[in-house]
Amino acid sequence: MTAAPRPRRRRDTPPPRTGGSEAEVLRGFLDYLRDSVAAKVEGVPEPEVRTAGVPSGTNLLGLLSHLTSVERSLFLGERVADWPATFGAAPEDGVAEVVARYREAVTEANGVLDTCADLGAPVPRPRPGAPPPAPVGPSHT
Repeated sequence: MTAAPRPRRRRDTPPPRTGGSEAEVLRGFLDYLRDSVAAKVEGVPEPEVRTAGVPSGTNLLGLLSHLTSVERSLFLGERVADWPATFGAAPEDGVAEVVARYREAVTEANGVLDTCADLGAPVPRPRPGAPPPAPVGPSHT
C-alpha cells in the first residue's frame, strides 16, 4: 500500500535582516510578524478558518480580527469597549475582508510609527487627549 502524499505546506519566511538602528530593527520584526500572521490566514477555506485550533476556542479569523483591534487601539488610539468580543469575526466577513481590514490597520499604524523619533516616548496619538491603551498584565488573558 502506498502512503498518500503529504500536502505541501507553505514554508515560513525567515526573520528579516534589519537595519542598524533600534527603530529599523523594531519595524523590521514587527512587519515580519504582521505579514506572517496574515499569511497564515490567507487562503484558508471556510469553515476551517473559523474552526477553533486551541481549547480557548480561538480560530484564525478571530485572531486576525483581534489583532486588527490591537493595532487600531495601540497605534491609532481607538477605544475598545469589549476586548473578548474582538476575538470573533462576523459571520458575513470572509477571509479577504478580514485580511484587508488588518492590512489597512497595519498601514495606518505604520504611518503613526513613522512619526516616532524617540522609541522611549509614548506613541503619538492621532486623537489628542486619547488615553494610552491599558497595560496588559498577568491578570489579562
